Amino acid sequence: MTTSVPLTTGIPSWSGEEGVRRAHDLFLQAYAGPPDGVWAAPGRVNLIGEHLDYNGGPCLPIALPHRTYVALRRRADRTVRLASDDADPTRWEGTLDDIRPGGDIPSWVGYAAGPAWALAQQDATLGFAAALGGFDAAVVSCVPWGAGLSSSAAIECATALALDETYGLGLGDDATGRATLAAACVRAENEVVGAPTGGMDQAAALATREGHALLLDTLDGSVEQVPFDLGRVGLALLVIDTRAEHALVDGQYAARRAACEAVAAREGVPTLRELADPPAVLARLTDPVERRRVRHVVTEIDRVGEFVALLRADRYDALGPVLDASHASLRDDYEVSCPELDVAVETARAAGALGARMTGGGFGGSAIALAPTGRVEAIAAAVTDAYARRGWHAPRFLVALASAAGGRVDGRTDGAQR
Repeated sequence: MTTSVPLTTGIPSWSGEEGVRRAHDLFLQAYAGPPDGVWAAPGRVNLIGEHLDYNGGPCLPIALPHRTYVALRRRADRTVRLASDDADPTRWEGTLDDIRPGGDIPSWVGYAAGPAWALAQQDATLGFAAALGGFDAAVVSCVPWGAGLSSSAAIECATALALDETYGLGLGDDATGRATLAAACVRAENEVVGAPTGGMDQAAALATREGHALLLDTLDGSVEQVPFDLGRVGLALLVIDTRAEHALVDGQYAARRAACEAVAAREGVPTLRELADPPAVLARLTDPVERRRVRHVVTEIDRVGEFVALLRADRYDALGPVLDASHASLRDDYEVSCPELDVAVETARAAGALGARMTGGGFGGSAIALAPTGRVEAIAAAVTDAYARRGWHAPRFLVALASAAGGRVDGRTDGAQR
């Protein structure tokens, strides 16, 4: 894998050894005795295909080197104990019966323990019921929280991998089993936490491959590994954490999903991806909000296809305008951008980026800029100056490298797909 571009203002990722040490040390502080093991799952950046995962569309995420680490030990009873020095509260204790939809638990507990509830269910989503008991877990992370880089899915997937191995479910050993784990994590986020997200983030955490982007077709669940090596052509992907924190449970995300689902239902299809004649549907929509939402979905699906075709043709130099068009659509049609994201995108372009757009759910979070490696520091400095002139919090930065999926990281086995 191409080495990282130096970035003096960057958000550092931890080495596997450091992540294991931090998780192990916190576990020893919180509980008597060592954990059964340490597992990790990555955050993600979506290159293109925003708000398509719940519309049946394709998306193209990469996993980050920034990961959440979970040290976990199974118990002989139904008690669940969680520790995280970055959470509020930092310690939580309850039982498996407390982990459920509508339960009175902190949101981070829902992310960290929700997969245990989902794996224990028996329905068409998972196809089996897991016999799980309680567990003690310590959670540490270098994935920036609230930055739109899927810190929540990283927690869910690291916990799911830990439970899978310690309880002998055997799902983490192959692609089909990992898809089942991803589905459990999606269900935990949707039903236990109450965030109506799609499945892109969990797939990125569990199915990505180092040096590749993951082309995920959310209509049929199929995946394809697409080579993605910007360093080979002198480019880098700069991630700009605007520090305008986003929240996916405040109603805005749900409202956009509901608008798309309402149009699909009226057209007699499960998702907008399955519209027989999208231009005709757009032409007869009378509600201007619905028209804008559907137009974003339809055109973003086309942009994913264009982006992937350019990658396959080794036309990295032509990717910028596709990113720009995606941001314009998210800003104007889907209306999920914000001033901090728009300024980051516009400033990055003016400072030499080939293209830029917001990434993630929006309403804050992060932007990405495709840039020559020699312009990365200058772009970061320009965005920092633009924020300072507006009196905003200083942004943070990282250079994204396409990394591997999650797995066991304490030396006994790797578990990550490569």
